[in-house]
Amino acid sequence: MTKPMTLSPAPAATVHPDGAVAGPFGRLPATLVPDRALLVYYTLMSLLTGPAFPFVFIAMYFRYHTLRYHVDAEGITMRWGVLFRREISLTYARIQDIHLVSNVVERWLGLGRIQVQTASGNAGAEMTIEGLREFEAIRDYLYSRMRGARDPVAAGRTAEGRAALPAGTLGELTSTLREIAAEVRALRESLAVPAGGEGGDARADA
Repeated sequence: MTKPMTLSPAPAATVHPDGAVAGPFGRLPATLVPDRALLVYYTLMSLLTGPAFPFVFIAMYFRYHTLRYHVDAEGITMRWGVLFRREISLTYARIQDIHLVSNVVERWLGLGRIQVQTASGNAGAEMTIEGLREFEAIRDYLYSRMRGARDPVAAGRTAEGRAALPAGTLGELTSTLREIAAEVRALRESLAVPAGGEGGDARADA
């Protein structure tokens, strides 16, 4: 049975930086490999399968050694497998919900699983990120990027709480306001002319 994690994040897994600074990864894009504790977890879980242990362990062993997570500015990709290579790629905009779960053995090993769900209609998680020590920091990072993808203006707010609009958007807004001001000025002038004319006729009649 799983339940939400409350553990503090441990040291990060191996990261190979090559890009801009971003979140718990140091730099983007980044490639993360699972912690060795994941292999211990796979071994213990394989032992529970009894006679099928050799087959299950071999599959889990190669999964551990081929498992990679690639994170960039657009999303996250998970790859694993030797004979049958599998790959799951998710953009931050597709992420709908994120859960952090673990069982007793995972908590003992200092691990947690990040379950990422999308709007695909599947009952289970679209991607399960496991074997990383900084699971809480990574969960928070993915959540912030998910929120940012849904609300780009809110994501660009400055430290003072003011929205940092793109230069193009600000220019269009300024131009629109100027057009509105010009129309209001023209309308006021058009209303003022008949009024002046009527006043002149009244003075002439007097």
